[in-house]
Amino acid sequence: MASKIRKNDKVMILSGKDKGKIGIVLRIINNSKILVEGINMVNKHKKSIPEKNQIGSIIRMESPIHVSNVGLFNEKINKFDRIGFRFVNGKKVRFFKSNKEIVQ
Repeated sequence: MASKIRKNDKVMILSGKDKGKIGIVLRIINNSKILVEGINMVNKHKKSIPEKNQIGSIIRMESPIHVSNVGLFNEKINKFDRIGFRFVNGKKVRFFKSNKEIVQ
């Protein structure tokens, strides 16, 4: 089955602590979770390893968010929109349901 949200898509967060924010999809994990740039940031504590001369630190990084909590952002109407599929010239393409425009 084709995925409605793909890498480098602009998405809007629909629920959670970052609700309403917009970001770019960095990575898709098992077709159910995605990493969005600058969204759902967490602190990762890195332990020091004296043998390798590494010092401990705290790193801010993105945490995965479930794909059901995001929607593809439609720049024409300036909010998220639902996605459908149709065939154009023998190819399956995604389109926005509100204005029937093909997703680029």
